[in-house]
Amino acid sequence: MRTLTTILATILTAAALLLTAATAPSQQKQASDAQYMAQALSAAPRAIAMHATVVRMGKDGKMRTLREGTDGFTCMIMGTDRMCNDANAMEFFSAVMNHTAPPEKLGISYMLAGDHGASNTDPYAMGNNHGAGNAQTDATGKKAGNHWIVTGPHLMIVGAAAKTLGYTREPDPDPNKPYMMWVGTPYEHAMVPVGPPSASKP
Repeated sequence: MRTLTTILATILTAAALLLTAATAPSQQKQASDAQYMAQALSAAPRAIAMHATVVRMGKDGKMRTLREGTDGFTCMIMGTDRMCNDANAMEFFSAVMNHTAPPEKLGISYMLAGDHGASNTDPYAMGNNHGAGNAQTDATGKKAGNHWIVTGPHLMIVGAAAKTLGYTREPDPDPNKPYMMWVGTPYEHAMVPVGPPSASKP
């Protein structure tokens, strides 16, 4: 089994390659390490953020650990989206990036700063900050037919058990209510909003 460090490196390296060409210079690139850390940690409840690991991809493409944590959560910024994942969620998103089978284990990701949009049906649409958009897909961000959705502060629940929650599987759900994302793919997971889309942080 890959170590958490390897998983982190895989996710962040892939994210950097996928987003560099498509994303304008972001707060993540311009921010100091202290500013970046504050932004990344804003994705989680204070009690979790206080003891979470924080990682950042450098301009050289190498991962840097800004702070070692003790609670099993890792916080980062992918594109413009802030997230704090437990170890199982990290494995899940590593599988998405690598087009491999995701783990069956239940995992959770906090995105209490909200997101800036993703295709609800295509994990590989360009512009999916917490997905894996790449040049091998015809999807290029929001466009007719790829069911773009912006979700405010929310939790993501991943793993086989998440599919049994009974949330709507509609391609264009109400982002104010729980729904399933990427239905029909191996990467289907639950989105559980805790605030409106308008509450997403810039």
